[in-house]
Amino acid sequence: MKKLTALLIFGFIAITSFAQQSPVKWTSKAVKENANTYKVTITATFPAPWHIYSQNTPDGGPVATAFSFTKNPLISLQGKTLEKGDLKVTHDKNFGVDVKYYSGKVDFVQVVKVKGNVKTDFSGTVNFMVCNDHECLPPSDQSFSVKLQ
Repeated sequence: MKKLTALLIFGFIAITSFAQQSPVKWTSKAVKENANTYKVTITATFPAPWHIYSQNTPDGGPVATAFSFTKNPLISLQGKTLEKGDLKVTHDKNFGVDVKYYSGKVDFVQVVKVKGNVKTDFSGTVNFMVCNDHECLPPSDQSFSVKLQ
């Protein structure tokens, strides 16, 4: 019984010591551009040596950042989600492709148009993977929501 208890305690310690929380902190805001148009900025900030991958990372590489926006009949997307930051491109021997990534901070900007003079929320989920020079954390999802008023 003592061996089983010791094994369970050791297993619990091993699992919790390997589990890591994402170093990425997400914020979001909306700026009214005109009567019905908003610029929504979703910002990822993270410390060195971590980096996050572009939405345009090629197939065969790490998991690209991807946005999924909650359907809202009062909102229409205007164009694609843009990236603003210091984009780096390098050949990754582990993946065998040229990867595109950001270090420190990146803004993802989506312009949306509201139908009529209404107040509503714009929300969704970002799926991302964060890596450093030695390891990658599993892809994870982060929800966001901003008020459009």
